[in-house]
Amino acid sequence: MKIRSLALTSLFAVQLVRAATITENFASDPLQHGWQVFGNPNLFHWNATNQSLEVTWDSTQPNSYFYQPLGTTVTRNDDFSIAFDLRLDDIGPGLAPNKPNSFELALGFFNLNEATTTNFVRATGYDSPNLVEFDYFWDSGYGATVMPAIVGTNSDFNYNGASDYAIYPLTPGDWYHVQMTYTASNQTLVTTFTNLAQNSGRAISQLVNGAFSDYRVDTMTISSFSDAGQDPMWGEGSILAHGVVDNIAVLVPALPAQNLSGGFTNGQWQVQFSTRPNWLFTLERTTDFQTWTGVSPALPGVSGALALTDTNPPVSQALYRIRAARP
Repeated sequence: MKIRSLALTSLFAVQLVRAATITENFASDPLQHGWQVFGNPNLFHWNATNQSLEVTWDSTQPNSYFYQPLGTTVTRNDDFSIAFDLRLDDIGPGLAPNKPNSFELALGFFNLNEATTTNFVRATGYDSPNLVEFDYFWDSGYGATVMPAIVGTNSDFNYNGASDYAIYPLTPGDWYHVQMTYTASNQTLVTTFTNLAQNSGRAISQLVNGAFSDYRVDTMTISSFSDAGQDPMWGEGSILAHGVVDNIAVLVPALPAQNLSGGFTNGQWQVQFSTRPNWLFTLERTTDFQTWTGVSPALPGVSGALALTDTNPPVSQALYRIRAARP
């Protein structure tokens, strides 16, 4: 169960309004407004003159990410969209001579806590849970392939067959606009990629099928994955690519709890806030900032207002927060 502390309130009212959106055109240094780097920082370079992000995907390096947290957790029950412009300058096999097959470059979403652990291994195919990403494989004999990936909490892949991918080469030097839009009501991810110069492209419609578990993603990322851990029996792959990413736009649901207010009602401390469904909410209390104690039962969100009450508040001043958890 993933936990997120959303807000802090004392014995006064608090307002919290925050939509989980990211827009980035790299007009200024992205590291100064929310973006971070994990792994090898040399793989990511902000070009101040061109106002874009230069990226190296090098699978000989450890897992490396240029990322920004969303501020919320997204699952198959949530609508989302992500768009970006991508230009590849060159792409091909990596520097290891014994890994001649293709390996992916990736942009999308992951779970930050999991993706930054040492046991998160993308190359095995079963040690990289909680991913929703745009993957591109250079042509090592089977055709250059766009294959959006959805990986669940158990590292299971959502797969429906050949309709989930497209044999489509991205021409080096050309700009492509990529858009991924997921609609929870029909459980469908639609990925479009358009050559901006030629005004042509393709679309992939991918159903999140009933046999698939679910995902929990909380971070937007440009990912350079390590190719370590592959089974040589199946032919190992690698990648070395250079390119540019620009004009990122991410839209995911707002925080599950917003518009908080609090006060005493008949001697009991009560917090009111607006909620979203598919979350559980608990009121927590501390008097020392060292230990937080749950003081209400966990209640499900209701697509509207919810109230949580501390029926036995302390005599001294206390501080409260709402804990939101995915069931």
